Amino acid sequence: MEHPGTEPAIVLMHGFPDNLHLYDRVVPQLAGRRVVAFDFLGWGRSDKPPGYPHTATNQVGEVEAVMDGLALEQAVLVAHDASGPPAIDWAVAHPERVSGLVLLNTYYGWHPALRAPEAIALYSTPLVRTIARAVVRRNERLDEKLFAWQVGRFIRDEAARAELVPRLYADFRAARPAFWRLNDDLLGTVISRRLRSRRLRHFDRPVRIVFGDADPYLNRRVAWRLHRLLPTSDLHLLATARHYVQVDEPGRVAELIASIGAR
Repeated sequence: MEHPGTEPAIVLMHGFPDNLHLYDRVVPQLAGRRVVAFDFLGWGRSDKPPGYPHTATNQVGEVEAVMDGLALEQAVLVAHDASGPPAIDWAVAHPERVSGLVLLNTYYGWHPALRAPEAIALYSTPLVRTIARAVVRRNERLDEKLFAWQVGRFIRDEAARAELVPRLYADFRAARPAFWRLNDDLLGTVISRRLRSRRLRHFDRPVRIVFGDADPYLNRRVAWRLHRLLPTSDLHLLATARHYVQVDEPGRVAELIASIGAR
C-alpha cells in the first residue's frame, strides 16, 4: 500500500501475528506525506512461498527490497514488535538512507524485562510448541479463541478490538507458517541482537521511541533499555495505551511519526 505525498517517505512495518492493517487508524492522519505500508513475506496479502525461511535476518532483505523497489532514497522507518530487529539492522547498515527511526513497542536484543505474550511463549518454547501446533491444526475454533484472547489483550478500546481482531485473524490463518517459523527464530534473534547491541550506540540518525505504557510484554523497561542504547533517541510513554499503541493512540502516534525527519 502506497499513498503519494511529500518526502521523506514513511515506511510502516508490522510485527506478528498481524499485518499492515495495524496502521489503518494512523495512515489517514499522515495525509500529505508519502506513506508506504507493506506486509512481510508470508503475511497479509504478500506472497507466501512454500518452505521460505522466515527469519529476522531474511526480513532485513525484505526491508531492502521495499526501499530499493520503490526507489526510496531516504525514509522514516517505523517498526513495531517483531519488525524491530530487521528495521534496526537495516537502519544501522544504511544510516545515510534513514531520515528517522520510530520504534513502537518493540525490542532488539534479549533483556530481563522482556515478557513474551502467552501465545508467543506457547508457540516458541521447544517441545511445548510441537504439541500446541498439533492441537490447533486439528481445532480451528480453539485457534481462533486463543488468537482473539491474546490479540484482544493488545488493544485498550473495546470498539477497536471488535473491529480489528476478526480482520487480523482472517488473514492470520494463511500466515501460520510464517508465524511459527518466526517463533522458531525468536530466541536466536534476541540472543544474537543482544551480542550486537553495542553498535547501536554509534547510530547517529534521529530516533523516536513511542511505547504504550500499559503493555505488560514490551514494557517501559524495554523502552528505557532502547533509549539508553540509542544516543540520539527521545522517549514517549503513552499512558493507558497497550501493545498496539498505534491502534489505541493513532493521532498521537501519527503526530510523533510525522514530526521526525521532516524537511
